Amino acid sequence: MGYHGHWVEEGDQLLQQAMEAVRQEAERRDYYGGTIMLHSVSGGTGSGLGSRLCEEIRAEFPVSHILTVSVVPHQSGESPLQHYNTLLSLAALHRSSDAILLFHNDQALSYSRDLQKKVSGTFGLSSGLAQGTLSFMNKHIVSCIAGLLLPVHNLTTASNWSLGVEPWELIRSVCPMPAAKLLSITQAGSREKLKWDSLASSTLQSVPQVSLAGRSYTSRAVLAVARGDQDNSFIMSSALNKLKRGHRCVAWNPFPVDHWTVCVILCLFSDPCNEVCLSPNAHLLTVCSNHSSVTSLLDHVVHRTKEMICVRAYLHWYERYGVEDQDFQQAVETLLKVVEEYDAH
Repeated sequence: MGYHGHWVEEGDQLLQQAMEAVRQEAERRDYYGGTIMLHSVSGGTGSGLGSRLCEEIRAEFPVSHILTVSVVPHQSGESPLQHYNTLLSLAALHRSSDAILLFHNDQALSYSRDLQKKVSGTFGLSSGLAQGTLSFMNKHIVSCIAGLLLPVHNLTTASNWSLGVEPWELIRSVCPMPAAKLLSITQAGSREKLKWDSLASSTLQSVPQVSLAGRSYTSRAVLAVARGDQDNSFIMSSALNKLKRGHRCVAWNPFPVDHWTVCVILCLFSDPCNEVCLSPNAHLLTVCSNHSSVTSLLDHVVHRTKEMICVRAYLHWYERYGVEDQDFQQAVETLLKVVEEYDAH
């Protein structure tokens, strides 16, 4: 409905209002580099309307960048339509965006539970994990985005002004080939001056190494953002080499690991639960990777979608808004081509 039906039945007033707001913001800028869109790929609004809006922005600003921050649903139990929506949305985003930064609800939930347990013990808060879990998940995602995209010294002018080009430089750094643009992100921090090597090792703990079939995953490019590097120790450490080995960077990329640094960490939250920002000596390492482990997600979505299509499950809900069988088939082919692209390199 978000992609097809709403416009057919009630006109495209909502889409026009959204696009007019984007135009006004773009016209106010001295420099318009592109758009970052944050959305979910499982619900009707985030997947359908989000994909349609992304396509409209691409048509309106064809030479500007589009980076989507896309939240992937839990593998099961979130919605009976989540696999359909994820399939159609990721296929549409792959056609219209320059890069797709993926966050997995399962991973964010696991991280938030660990953090809640730590906070409950440190600050004497309630041990009930259900309350506030969504807030912790959101804060984790926001912390990763901020750690990656807030201004860095490498991209500021001589007068220390930021032009806000970090998102677009991210795309150029980690998406060397347009056919493979699905990005993952990990983050590790310490309130004390923990060695960068140790933080690099911490970020690698959540990076999958081998597929279920026993095939080693690889990374086409990696970007490391070190915040709190007051003594320029990051470049002198072995963190970059450790990340290169841990992500199994491809041999054909002569410069697979890039890095940005910042002397201080801006306080992202006033919440005392954000332990990284409690100390001026904090170190924060955020790593973005174009990693082939994303194929496990794509294979899972395609497999579950095909199973549901075979029994015609819930398809009538999509047919009433103009989605045809060929739309599903085209989306399946798009994601399978992405899988082939990652497997080929």
